[in-house]
Amino acid sequence: MRRADLFGLCFMAPALILSILFFLVPVILTGVFSFTSMSTATGITGGAYEVTPEMVRDLKQSGFDEKAVNRLEADLFKIDDAGLAAVEKDYGKAFAGEIAKAYFGKTYDGRRSLERDLKKLKSRPRSTRDLKKAADLFKRSLLNTRFDSETVFLENLDGLGLSLSPEQREEITREAYTGWVWTNENYDRMASLPSTYRAATNTAIYVGFTLAFNIGFGLFLAIATFYLPSAQAAAFRTIWFLPRILPPVLYVLMWKWLTWDTGFLSTLLSFFGVPARNLMLDTAYHAWIVVILINGFVGASMGMILFSSAIRAIPSSMLYASEVDGASRMQQVWYIILPQLRWPILFTTAYQTLSLLTSFEYIYLSTDGGPGSATSVWAFYAFSIALNNYGGNLEYGYGAALAMVLVVIGIIASLLYLRLFDFKTMISKPRIEN
Repeated sequence: MRRADLFGLCFMAPALILSILFFLVPVILTGVFSFTSMSTATGITGGAYEVTPEMVRDLKQSGFDEKAVNRLEADLFKIDDAGLAAVEKDYGKAFAGEIAKAYFGKTYDGRRSLERDLKKLKSRPRSTRDLKKAADLFKRSLLNTRFDSETVFLENLDGLGLSLSPEQREEITREAYTGWVWTNENYDRMASLPSTYRAATNTAIYVGFTLAFNIGFGLFLAIATFYLPSAQAAAFRTIWFLPRILPPVLYVLMWKWLTWDTGFLSTLLSFFGVPARNLMLDTAYHAWIVVILINGFVGASMGMILFSSAIRAIPSSMLYASEVDGASRMQQVWYIILPQLRWPILFTTAYQTLSLLTSFEYIYLSTDGGPGSATSVWAFYAFSIALNNYGGNLEYGYGAALAMVLVVIGIIASLLYLRLFDFKTMISKPRIEN
């Protein structure tokens, strides 16, 4: 390897490391998490085993053996060696021996019936509280009892005296496990829920219309300011660049002042007898117009700067020669300026597409996905599932699966743009050098 190549590699090494750490590794981890059932309920570490009322209800609905399910949710107490040892430790050998002699092996459906029998013993604790604590030492019910290992859970399950098949034991153990497991159900669920199709449709509307506005209006601003005097062009570019540099919260707040029922537009139209309405949220149609305009002006301001720089890089001799040949402004734009902007248009289109696919902050701040879910795009939907779920259970695995779909779509879109704009031709050597 030449010294110059080694020197260049040393300069590129930090960028390569950062790309791996902040892009490749997160994408790989997202792909891994998408095949798990991680959520707030499961946590991100190992889980425990617990029979909950929800689990019992699910077993009943699935047609599990009714007798076994009733036994699982019953409040059971059994006089056994483990309970007697605990009683002997806390309340003395005499009380434990008296319980063993009178009731060993007996099972009670509820603590109250056990307490009645314990009250008959001479060595019982005189305090009602202690008597209840002593009765709890014989509790063998699995309902709402947490076990840290599968072995302990199965031992207590067997203690219920149920005749379960290996398949039934496995099903109960699987349902009782509170931790996450490896699964592909996230993608199956994604394909079956109507909400994902609605989010996909909203994303197509959002990206398509906003992208068209970004590129089209950005090109218009760049070309229009190119033909203005330099001082006026600089002033107009500064004004149109404000949406890009303003903080998103302040920028959206200005739009709310403009479009809400107490805002500028409603106040102005009220003088003409038009009733006040919140144009940002009253209908899905109006909400989409506002969302596209909010994001459109931000993207158009960036496109304007890139396209303006590219237009100024066009050799002025080409434009002078076209004017000598009698070309109009429209002919200059069509035959000289636009062909020279293929590379900036490719970059801006690809960048804006990927940005729109993954961004939702302006939607979150303006409509919060409303009215209803009319403006809830895919990225916002994934955010709501994984990080901002009003139900309280943040579904990390399902959110990661939704995010992975965006990664795949972004890669496919980039490849299509490279093919559409003939990327190989744009980066090839000029013919004069061949």
